[in-house]
Amino acid sequence: MSYCLVMSATPGPNNVMLAATGANFGGRGALPAILGIQAGMFAQTMLMCAGLGSVFVAYPLAQQVLRVAGSLYLVYLAWKLSGAAVGGAQAPKAVSFAQAATFQALNPKSWVKAITVASVFMPAGHNPFAGALLVAAVGTLVGMPCNAMWALFGVSIRRLLTDPRKQRVFNLTMGATLVVLAVMFLR
Repeated sequence: MSYCLVMSATPGPNNVMLAATGANFGGRGALPAILGIQAGMFAQTMLMCAGLGSVFVAYPLAQQVLRVAGSLYLVYLAWKLSGAAVGGAQAPKAVSFAQAATFQALNPKSWVKAITVASVFMPAGHNPFAGALLVAAVGTLVGMPCNAMWALFGVSIRRLLTDPRKQRVFNLTMGATLVVLAVMFLR
């Protein structure tokens, strides 16, 4: 639980996206993203526990390709967020459930969490499916309030961003944070 808390509560692509979504679209707008992240992480953890992680051991290039693809996607998200029209005709849309769930396949931090949970925290001596279900459920139970905290942070600063210039600075800052994370994942 403590590992899941640290991985879910610290800054990363999901939490930056949730803070920006909460700030730009409010709590209701962020809820589909929160639920999508958790559904994606649950599925990813179950797959890792079922043995998909052995693919990365057998084919290290696959992990490198995923890392590069994830980093490129983070840069794309940063570009979209940074270019969000504030109050313009082409208002951005909140991240959907499906987009947030699918994003976990490209999110390097999510892969690290799922691989570590599967390789270190799977309970020994249990039915493999039951063990996978247990660690995935713990990850969800711990991760949900952590993700909600980041979305609520965004919601709490929303009234400070009523000025289009301040909102633009916020969106640029969140976009720059995603670029920094992308570069860090490439190391």
